[in-house]
Amino acid sequence: MEKKGFCDLGFAKLDINRKARRGFAEAIYCPGKTRDQLAKIVRQMLKKKHELLLTRLDSQAFVFLKAEFKRLEYNPQAKLAYFKPVKKPPRGGAVAVISAGTSDMPVAEEAAVTLEVMGSRVNRLYDVGVAGVHRLFHNIKILKKAKVIVVVAGMEGALASLISGLVSCPVIAVPTSCGYGASFQGLAALLSMLNSCSPGVTVVNIDNGFGAGYFAHLINK
Repeated sequence: MEKKGFCDLGFAKLDINRKARRGFAEAIYCPGKTRDQLAKIVRQMLKKKHELLLTRLDSQAFVFLKAEFKRLEYNPQAKLAYFKPVKKPPRGGAVAVISAGTSDMPVAEEAAVTLEVMGSRVNRLYDVGVAGVHRLFHNIKILKKAKVIVVVAGMEGALASLISGLVSCPVIAVPTSCGYGASFQGLAALLSMLNSCSPGVTVVNIDNGFGAGYFAHLINK
C-alpha cells in the first residue's frame, strides 16, 4: 500500500521519497530480513525505478535473488548487491579510499562500491598502514588529487590522523574491528580517530564502509 512519502509492505515501509531528498534511493540493510522479504523489497524498488543497493547481503541470499533479478551484481568482499549503474560521467572529483591493511579491505570495498554505484569516481589504495609508512608516501599523488578521502583502519587507527595532516581535503575515518584483544573489536581505533589532533577528520561507526562512502559522495558531488 502506497502512502504519502512511503510504501507500506507490512514488514517494511520503503522511503520512496529518499532520492528526492538525498539524491539516492534508500539502501536496504539485509541482516535480519528473510529472502522473501528482500525479494519483495527489490520488486518494489524496481517498480519505482529506483537505484538499488543491498548492504551486508550474504552470498546465498544473493544467489536466491539473482535467480529472479538477472541484472543484479554482487561484490562478495563488500557483501553488496546492486544494479550496475547506467554509464554517465562521474560526479565531482575523485574520492580516494585507503585501507591500512589487507584485513581492512572488506570495509574499504563497501565504501568504494557504494561510491561507484552512487556515481563517484574512486581511486583505491590498500595496505598502506603506518607500520610501513613508506608505502603511503610512495602514493602521495593519489592523496593530493583527491577531493575527499575515506581512510579505513583497525588496530590503533592512526592512519586517519596521519593522512589528514598531509592533505587539504576532508577525511572520513572508518574504524574496523580488525585487531588483537585490546583493540576491543574496533573500539580502540574508534577512540583514536575521535581523538585525532588533525582538523578535518570526521568519523563513522565501526566497520561502516557504507556510511563513509555515502557521506563521501555527498561531499564529492
